[in-house]
Amino acid sequence: MGAPFNKNDDSVVVIIGTGASGGVLANELAQKGVSVVALEAGGRYLPDDYVNDEWASFGQLAWTDPRTTSGDWRVAKDFSGLPAWIVKAVGGTTTHWAGASLRIQDHEFRARTVYGDVKGANLLDWPITLADIEPYYAKAEDKLGVTRTNGIPGLPGSNNFKVFEKGAKALGYKNVHTGRMAINSRERDGRNACQQVGFCFQGCKYGAKWSSAYTDIPRGEATGNLEVREKSHVLKIEHDKSGKVTGVVYVDSDGKQHLQKARIVCVAGNSIESPRMLLNSASSMFPDGLANSSGQVGRNYMRHMTGSVYGVFDKPVKMWRGTTMAGIIQDEARHDSSRGFVGGYELETLSLGLPFMAAFLDPGAWGREFSSALDLYENMAGMWIVGEDMPQETNAITLDGKVKDKHGLPVPHVHFDDHPNDVAMRKHAYQQGAAVYDAVGATRTFPTPPYPSTHNLGTNRMSEKAKDGVVNKWGQTHDIANLFVSDGSQFTTGAAENPTLTIVALAIRQADRIASQMSKGVL
Repeated sequence: MGAPFNKNDDSVVVIIGTGASGGVLANELAQKGVSVVALEAGGRYLPDDYVNDEWASFGQLAWTDPRTTSGDWRVAKDFSGLPAWIVKAVGGTTTHWAGASLRIQDHEFRARTVYGDVKGANLLDWPITLADIEPYYAKAEDKLGVTRTNGIPGLPGSNNFKVFEKGAKALGYKNVHTGRMAINSRERDGRNACQQVGFCFQGCKYGAKWSSAYTDIPRGEATGNLEVREKSHVLKIEHDKSGKVTGVVYVDSDGKQHLQKARIVCVAGNSIESPRMLLNSASSMFPDGLANSSGQVGRNYMRHMTGSVYGVFDKPVKMWRGTTMAGIIQDEARHDSSRGFVGGYELETLSLGLPFMAAFLDPGAWGREFSSALDLYENMAGMWIVGEDMPQETNAITLDGKVKDKHGLPVPHVHFDDHPNDVAMRKHAYQQGAAVYDAVGATRTFPTPPYPSTHNLGTNRMSEKAKDGVVNKWGQTHDIANLFVSDGSQFTTGAAENPTLTIVALAIRQADRIASQMSKGVL
């Protein structure tokens, strides 16, 4: 374990959150000799602690603090208190993620230029290009052990994949395989090979899936330069008269408040908690919250255009066996507006256990059609749709004026409406997903509406100009030099790809920047 740092030590970098961004950033800085205190709201669970049971695991790991919702998305109606299915624990949502590790495409970094003026969308080009991030993608793929990179073979195909692949090939899709996954197809980097157990969302009991909980965090701690304080929920970030941030106020598991002083603060609490923290840190100098001169903190919330398609067959598929998301069709991830929308989407294999299947298929539809679908669970195959959704200024995380958390602070309110482009893309994806299963003899197909968000993006976006966003190309806030945002909330646009690989690549890049600026005495 890393040595404890004094709470008055103002030479440390304080990182809030230990997930894909915070965990990697903490380790990368610790390896460079930088002193880091990482504050994690959740507890610490390791592979021995994970439970291969959906509800029990949800109870152990999920972030269930109160939140409120509004908007036309199905989540506000059916899961109003749970806008996001993410994790509160050391390692953050890297415990729960499926492992899909894809690079954002070149044109997706330039969405405003390539897609043009999309009515109602607050599009902006990223202040970085694919070329800028490519060296960091390479480092991230090596760190995560991504299959089909660095000579690592792909994972084997499960039955769910075989059905998916056969249908895809019948439709003429070409780019179909078991994916680029941060799950070991053979032993590597001190981690076991995948055992095909199928509980990828519940924490990998074999440690085959990369998670910062049992890779980057312990490695950072082993240097002696990183201290992780678990069950430390951050309330606010403090600053001095000059506007520089000076420390972080947090509450421990006993409800006792502490102030940890800091040289630099990096916010890595995800796209809901990070803007909430900045807004809750408002002061007379920053009445609208920290780093919010643009008014963009919390705005442009993206969750990806998602949905699922399930097919029922006359023979058993047993889709729950094998790696959950080892299967992808990438042919639709191109930009081709002749389909009736800008941007593209991926189709990825998915299976949910019976409890979540019952919750997510269509709550409230407990008629004959629904119950007969569950009767045929053994004969089902499933896929998830993930596509680029449009940033809208009105899709936002704000502070709820009425509901307070147990610490007396306003909870985050998540407002989301689909953009017409999202609706058109989802309709196309539902048709293509159903066609994949129809091509191999499905007796029925079920398009399933989006469930609570697992990809949460935007809300503190990167921008060239301070008036258009919250952070610059390094994730450094435009307004406050020693305050950084490190997580997916810095995404300028969402792209079609699962975001974790990009979050990790940006964290490695940000660590290089922070360390060099510290050594030069600029920060």
